[in-house]
Amino acid sequence: MPEGHVTHRNVRLQTAALGLGQAISATSPQGRFRDGAALLDGRSLESLDAHGKHLFYRWEGDLRLHVHLGLIGKFQIHLGPAPTPTPATRLVLESNSASVFLAGPMVCDVITPDEEQAIRRDLGPDPISMPRRGHQFVERLARKRVPIGAALLDQSVIAGVGNVYRAELLFLAGMHPAMPANDVTADEAMTLWKLAVTELRRGVELGDILTVKPHDIGVRSRVGLTREEGVYAYQREDLPCHRCGAPIRLNSDGARKIWHCPSCQPG
Repeated sequence: MPEGHVTHRNVRLQTAALGLGQAISATSPQGRFRDGAALLDGRSLESLDAHGKHLFYRWEGDLRLHVHLGLIGKFQIHLGPAPTPTPATRLVLESNSASVFLAGPMVCDVITPDEEQAIRRDLGPDPISMPRRGHQFVERLARKRVPIGAALLDQSVIAGVGNVYRAELLFLAGMHPAMPANDVTADEAMTLWKLAVTELRRGVELGDILTVKPHDIGVRSRVGLTREEGVYAYQREDLPCHRCGAPIRLNSDGARKIWHCPSCQPG
């Protein structure tokens, strides 16, 4: 599932491509969003922002478009003349200079401002857009009795962290994923928050998740690193840890896999 850096990067790219304050054409080639597209068609796009994995488009007339990509959702941005959309394309947004295709989203709905606020209230702080809200993360984490690995996927605790970032943040913090969340001290929780701010913001800039410090793998920069080289733990089971050489272990957290280093993240 795309994580928070993907959502925020889409805000940046789509805002630049479509522009704000101009009429946007909205259509639904697939047909599943025909009524919603008809409500938006021809209206001015006033703003676009993200909270965690949720995108909110604000339109003339106080309408909102709410998108959550889910597991398979994907955007395509086309500058200039757009290709013919596939029949699976849920939504096409077109301005004079660009178009945005959306396919496979988990959520694509026209909602009211009150409904937008209700969605936001259920979400934890977003480390990308709310870097000064670390105290909220600390408070919410302290109320959780599940393992810290599970708590980091709870979007009501911290918005935008998914399976890749949780494995990497716990490695960088030296925390075992099975540690009870309510045993994490306030200082440790704030360390996790600061790491989340740094790493997710880097993801927005790079368009990828690259958490490894170059000196740990003997290179000067992250440019050109593969996923295996660019992360410490995620999907690296049985491979040597970039820091200590111990083999990375794979565990499960309910239905989700999680990776950690038994030496750098002792139980």
